Amino acid sequence: MTADTKREIERKYEATPGTRLPVLTGVAGTARTVDQGVAELDAVYYDTADLRLAAAGITLRRRTGGGDAGWHLKLPVAPGTRDEISAPLADEVPDALTALVRARTRGAAVVPVVRLRSSRDVRHLLDERGALLAELSTDTVRADRLNGSGRHAEWTEIEVELADGGDPAFLDAVHKRLRKAGLRPAASSSKLERALAETGWRPPREPEGDGSAGDHVLRYLREQAEALLTYDAAVRRDLPDSVHKMRVATRRMRSALRSYRKVLDRAATDPVADELKWLAGELGAARDHEVLTERLTARIDALPDTLLLGPVRARLQAWAAAGRAGTGERTAAALDSDRYLALLASLTALLAEPPLRRAARGTAAKVLRGAVLKEYERLAARVDRALALPPGNARDHALHDARKAAKRVRYATEAARPALGKPAKRFARRMKSVQQLLGEHQDAVVARETLRDMAVKAHAAGETAFTWGLLYGREESRAEQCERELPQVWGRAAPGGKAGRL
Repeated sequence: MTADTKREIERKYEATPGTRLPVLTGVAGTARTVDQGVAELDAVYYDTADLRLAAAGITLRRRTGGGDAGWHLKLPVAPGTRDEISAPLADEVPDALTALVRARTRGAAVVPVVRLRSSRDVRHLLDERGALLAELSTDTVRADRLNGSGRHAEWTEIEVELADGGDPAFLDAVHKRLRKAGLRPAASSSKLERALAETGWRPPREPEGDGSAGDHVLRYLREQAEALLTYDAAVRRDLPDSVHKMRVATRRMRSALRSYRKVLDRAATDPVADELKWLAGELGAARDHEVLTERLTARIDALPDTLLLGPVRARLQAWAAAGRAGTGERTAAALDSDRYLALLASLTALLAEPPLRRAARGTAAKVLRGAVLKEYERLAARVDRALALPPGNARDHALHDARKAAKRVRYATEAARPALGKPAKRFARRMKSVQQLLGEHQDAVVARETLRDMAVKAHAAGETAFTWGLLYGREESRAEQCERELPQVWGRAAPGGKAGRL
């Protein structure tokens, strides 16, 4: 089963059967409008019984009629922008689409929830060369709930969808003309959202906060949990940087659970934190390989041809392809595992009934500042230990431990930022500079290990290992440079060796 993807950028407006559209010729290069006739569309929308997809702004439908009959999954990207993944018409939900919402449904059955029948009057907005700028449609809609309630709703709306590859500024110009003619933007972002709203459904709302320490920590955790679910679909679609972003979300949640142990009971959170660590490790294999490939490629590209002896590029490409295939399979297996679904269920339950401790009721600024400073003290101890060691493997490992501690300080500070304001923003920025330097050091250490392995294999194959040895030496030099820079960067990050800047 194949699936196609397109970026859908559109605006919706309220209308009545008597609404008259203004003349749009002359708007942002619109030379003429061409009537495309009326299409009769029949769509059945699928969701879990408790409407988990709708709550996330996701729509999954099977539609007949019109020019794009088939299955369509729409994932929100930004207000007014969605990615539409389509698959051929079939009786059952295609596996390719089911996989993309698996993290949301978590094994719950996906069933028909709403039927929408629309009479769509379509016009094309064309430029002077006849190229499509946008499609404007007037939709007369009847929606029927399929939950046995017998509820239905009817309305008329106007939709303007940008042509593929078009400039979103065009929709801004059309918007001004429509608003001047009296049309109002639609309150709902999709037909499904409106159908559900007008037949009695109310989307779940985030609990109202009280400004306490617990409120701030839970809000941060919910944001990261939502990011995790969003990037799940992106990883499955192999979108750029999606693995990295999903991994960061898992690390931020785990860091918050560890750092704010006075707010949330560790007896309940430690099992979840352990599973988040497992997930980050599974995602990390793909991300680490990607980062290392980019680093080694850049190092080779920077060398003059006279220093590229032997099939250096070919060997690197073969290594990169083999690793990419292996790590990709590992990531896919993790996301399709029962263990991953159990983690998502545990995370959902934790956020629904958080195990708050007494400190959770305390003043946010005081409690969160204390947690951040505690993490800073751990970082300071690790940096001092690393700097006291002589160069070598022991120092490399100590600096790696310090890097992980710097990341925890940074993430704890980011979670505290809404309560602590600009001082937290500045402090997080200083911690990021420490983390980045230590990260560059660790990347050089890991690169050396790979380069040595490359040299050994090249030698065994009868190739010269000169270039690999040269690159090894440069990575060794880069790691030493990071070690020399660390005292100065650390001093700027925390003047006087204290973190009393929050």
